[in-house]
Amino acid sequence: MALERTAMALLLLLLTAFAQAASASGLDLDAAKSQGLVGEKADGFVGIVVANPTAPVAALVKNINAKRAAGYAEIAKQNGTSVDAVAALAGAKLIERASTGEWVTDSTGTWRKK
Repeated sequence: MALERTAMALLLLLLTAFAQAASASGLDLDAAKSQGLVGEKADGFVGIVVANPTAPVAALVKNINAKRAAGYAEIAKQNGTSVDAVAALAGAKLIERASTGEWVTDSTGTWRKK
């Protein structure tokens, strides 16, 4: 139980830091979400919602997902669990925390507005 709380605390800290990340264009994750360009996926990563994303949107998603993958790997290592388990837990928490009107996926990968 204490291990799970520690992992959750690390995960929430990590997710908060990722939400603050911005690309060179000044577009940050929160702005991209509110504009309906990207959304949270059940696998713990950000996905592009629009059919033809701009280069800054694609770069933002790539940057955020690389940081998340590294963070999930570190948390998994510290807690003796799989990266997939950490990512899935993060995905569930991120979808739970998503604001009304933001895009999220369900477990089948289907996009829907929350």
